[in-house]
Amino acid sequence: MTTAAERALGVHRVLEPVGVLPQAAHRLDPDAPTGRDEVRIDVERLNLDAASFRQLNEAHAGDGDAVRSAVLEIVGRRGKMQNPVTGSGGMLIGRVAEVGDDSPLGLAVGDRVATLVSLTLTPLRITDGLERWDGLGEQVPTTGTAVLFARSIAAVLPEDLPENVALAVLDVCGAPAATERVVRRGSSVAVIGAAGKSGCLSLAAARDAHAHRLVGVVRTEQEATALRAAGLADEVVVADATDPLAVAAAVGDPVDVTVVCVDVAGAEHGAVLATADGGTVVFFSMATSFPGAALGAEGMAADVTMLIGNGYTPGHAALALDLYRRTPGVRALIDPRVH
Repeated sequence: MTTAAERALGVHRVLEPVGVLPQAAHRLDPDAPTGRDEVRIDVERLNLDAASFRQLNEAHAGDGDAVRSAVLEIVGRRGKMQNPVTGSGGMLIGRVAEVGDDSPLGLAVGDRVATLVSLTLTPLRITDGLERWDGLGEQVPTTGTAVLFARSIAAVLPEDLPENVALAVLDVCGAPAATERVVRRGSSVAVIGAAGKSGCLSLAAARDAHAHRLVGVVRTEQEATALRAAGLADEVVVADATDPLAVAAAVGDPVDVTVVCVDVAGAEHGAVLATADGGTVVFFSMATSFPGAALGAEGMAADVTMLIGNGYTPGHAALALDLYRRTPGVRALIDPRVH
């Protein structure tokens, strides 16, 4: 018999292996009736996380049909969207279809919501074969159902923003919140992957926290031009995030806080090298190798605190949406990605 505390975590929907939490499960049950403490969502759109979509796109050489088939196969087999290579998933938007009498989430039937928990732990069933998705972008229009548990998180979609914008911002809302939490007045901050969604929001959050030096690290001159025009960073530098020496050289004087927002593996050592002794590195990327980061820092005798961006901080959704609304540079970088 599953206890109330275990049900709140979704343990009762784990099919395999028994005894683990939904995120670690190989297979979930998306089809059981809605429980008294659950919410059922009619799914309208998935947002695959950047690391997962990049891996799928590269694995299938940019063939959208093959990517679509791969996603269908994953969801059909696992009862959730969890890329077996990256371990990551994304999030979704949809309309609340059913609310259990004991659900603590404060949602009502008819609410249009974005889930702020990962698809890797969300029971999911796709019913339209992804027929409206070309497999070429992270946002996936679809029809299906998903289930939220008592300890899940969701946000009612704001009425003043297009849904694709809200989805893009909410997908990465943990990054600016984590950045704001660790940046102190007068800190120097480097953001690796600064022209992306999470990167530009993290720069804006660091500015709000009164950082005195903001360095945006980007991959290409094209990204550098866009970031300079956005005015979010004091310094914009170009470096391959996977080249540790190049990153350290580009950043120059080591910073107090480094935030890693790139969606490729291998950025760990450059982030550590760019950070001053006693500083902090926030890894907000599902492509991060945490053993590589820890062992690399040890091998460099680097006295840095390394944090996993967990994706949840109280108030993170409202913070990210507010930054988007009032920061023209953030809108200038995010809007072209979602239109």
